[in-house]
Amino acid sequence: MTHIKTTHVGSLPRGDELTPLLLARDAGKPYDTAEFDRVVSAAVSEAVQQQVAAGVSIVSDGELGKVGYSTYMIERLSGFGGHTDRKPAADLAEVPNLAKKLSAIMGSQEFVRASCIDAVKLVTLEPLHDDIRRFRAALDAYAAPDTEAFMNAASPGLITAFQVNRFYPSHEAYLAALVDAMREEYETIVNAGFYLQLDCPDLAMSRHTGYQDATEEEFLKIAAANVEALNAATANIPPERMRMHVCWGNYEGPHDHDIALEKVIDIVIKARPATVLFEAANPRHEHEWKVWQDAKLPDWKILAPGMIDTCSNYVEHPELIAQRIERFAGIVGPDRVVASTDCGFGTFAGYGKIDPIVTWRKLRNLREGADIAASRL
Repeated sequence: MTHIKTTHVGSLPRGDELTPLLLARDAGKPYDTAEFDRVVSAAVSEAVQQQVAAGVSIVSDGELGKVGYSTYMIERLSGFGGHTDRKPAADLAEVPNLAKKLSAIMGSQEFVRASCIDAVKLVTLEPLHDDIRRFRAALDAYAAPDTEAFMNAASPGLITAFQVNRFYPSHEAYLAALVDAMREEYETIVNAGFYLQLDCPDLAMSRHTGYQDATEEEFLKIAAANVEALNAATANIPPERMRMHVCWGNYEGPHDHDIALEKVIDIVIKARPATVLFEAANPRHEHEWKVWQDAKLPDWKILAPGMIDTCSNYVEHPELIAQRIERFAGIVGPDRVVASTDCGFGTFAGYGKIDPIVTWRKLRNLREGADIAASRL
């Protein structure tokens, strides 16, 4: 019988014990390093156990050692400093009352938003080695020996979108520095035996956030440059050992300023990673499965569409998940489909709407839906 793998985008809820420690470290406040390692290790172990119990085929460490998926590198690289308030997303700027309500529900984003203020260079990969050590220990203890696993890393373009350039003469010069600075992190993850997942919301979300004042033509040139940088930074890594995630922002807003997938898909396809994770379950982007149907996909590309929404505590019915999977299996075949999630469940410490219990129920239903689809394909 056909078997369809399941996975998710990476981040998982960090919990009340871990969140204060992550925020304290991010803010440069004193913290107990031994206690930090103990709490993170326990959280990673629980996350791996829960993923295995839910039937997830390709698991992660939940990014539980990081304050957030897009800002963690400031403790690993030189050249960042200060704090720059983020411009509101274009859709939320038009509905300020809704933005306040969402903030009350999802929590505040208390992490540091540094800018690039000096030359960017690699300083230390010790935090990454700690993440790898904790993840490997959890896998050895709670997962089968052949369990597939991945670790997340920020793409060069993502870093430019969150850590605004205040130093380099051009976007391209900033990217070039990040290619050199991030290459070792990427290769270290793969050499440790994990898939490398490059997070790339800069190719979609950034159109209505960091680059909302640019013209569409200007944004597409930026996105294309970001993919070129990603390809250069990963030149030594086989495409089949990499995944990339593209999204429009993990928040429950109108999203009526999102750039259409058909406008960026050719740029996305040019990226080297074999597996592409993308939103396909929420009301703004579910219809775009037809865009993938019409796209000129290389036969080595694997689609990992989001089959469950990560902005809603609704637990999707397995039959709905199966129907969604079947759409994409009809495009590329079931052997080139991995059932995934729209985005992460806990992109930043202390920020997120999905209850941890709901997270595991959603992932269990993802497995059940994948099995239903497999039985019919």
